[in-house]
Amino acid sequence: MGQATSGASATATFIHPSAGVHPSVQVGRGTRIWHQAQIREHARIGEDCNISKDVYIDTGVTLGNRVKIQNGVSVYHGVVLEDDTFVGPHASFTNDPMPRSFSVDWQVVPTYVRRGAAIGANATIICGVTLGPYSMVAAGSTVTNDVPPHALVIGSPARVVGYICRRGHRMTAETPLDYSSVYRCDECGEVLRVSFELASRK
Repeated sequence: MGQATSGASATATFIHPSAGVHPSVQVGRGTRIWHQAQIREHARIGEDCNISKDVYIDTGVTLGNRVKIQNGVSVYHGVVLEDDTFVGPHASFTNDPMPRSFSVDWQVVPTYVRRGAAIGANATIICGVTLGPYSMVAAGSTVTNDVPPHALVIGSPARVVGYICRRGHRMTAETPLDYSSVYRCDECGEVLRVSFELASRK
């Protein structure tokens, strides 16, 4: 486990004295764990992560490198956050689709937040979904289905309203919207081809 340091080195691991980090936790270089965070047994935290105040990370959770988790987030067993992901303040994850306080045979349903994806403040992510690479969930949204790569989803339940580049800018369609369309970012010039499949064929 990484040890608390004075913060003098940019690559040193910092763990605030008020944080509870189990001795079995693996913490990468440059990661900062702040006030009153709790990290449970056998969690794995990558390099250069920022774990903010009052964050709870459950048993066996895996975080990639450069993950940023804002205040008051609980990341439960079965959630995987890949490299460069962002979780806004008080966003919520679940890991049981049919919760009951008296259940004795429940099983964890995994949730995957792929590389570069971002989750806005107070969003709720229902277990069993995958947030595609560089997708973005708007603040306050409830995600009940998989989110495509680079998609921007809004609402409850969340729905796709557009596509964004890796830097988070809204992209515009260069071609007519069809089963295969091309989007371009006016800010950075990134081009994205989006293909759609029919939900059913007869």
